[in-house]
Formats: sequence, C-alpha cells, structure tokens
Amino acid sequence: MLPAGFAEFERFAPTWCLPTEAERWQQRHASTMVELSDFHDAFLPRVEEAIAYCNEFPLDDLPAEIEHLLQLIYSVVMVAMAIEVFGQPKTIDAADAVLDRVREPAP
Repeated sequence: MLPAGFAEFERFAPTWCLPTEAERWQQRHASTMVELSDFHDAFLPRVEEAIAYCNEFPLDDLPAEIEHLLQLIYSVVMVAMAIEVFGQPKTIDAADAVLDRVREPAP
C-alpha cells in the first residue's frame, strides 16, 4: 500500500490509511494506548521525511501509494494528540465529543 521507502510501515496501513478525518478520529478512540504508542513511536521519527516525499507529487494527481502515505501522516497527527497531550485515546474534558464533517478536504 505504501511506497517502497516506507514499506516498514505496511503493518500500520490497514488500520491507519483512512480517507477521512472522522474515520481517523473513530480509529483513535477505538485503539488502546499501546496501539497508539506503537504507531506514533514508529512513524513519527520519519514523518518529516514522509511529508517531503509527498511534496514531490501534485496533490490533485497522487498515486495511490502516495495518498496512503499522506493518510498515515494525517493519522499520526490525530494520534499524537492522544499520546502527547491527553494521555488517553479520547479528548479530555470534551464530554462525548464527536467529529462530523459536512465535506472532507481532499486528499
């Protein structure tokens, strides 16, 4: 699912290559802190490299494997809040917060 240079993250692709922010939000909430930490700790050290790699392609015509890499970047941002700020999958002091978008940005 991912470019060859990022093949080490294939194990995370089925879980975290999600096309919408709402899906990433739901996945974060459905995950354990161990699962979130595993993804965060593995991918975050290479996130800048992944961003630079994605920047080599036009946003309006991304090959599938680049779009999946971009989705991993979006997911690690979502996961980072749980790991680095909240210390738990759900947002603190937000009651039963949900994330609903009328329209998703693309890609």
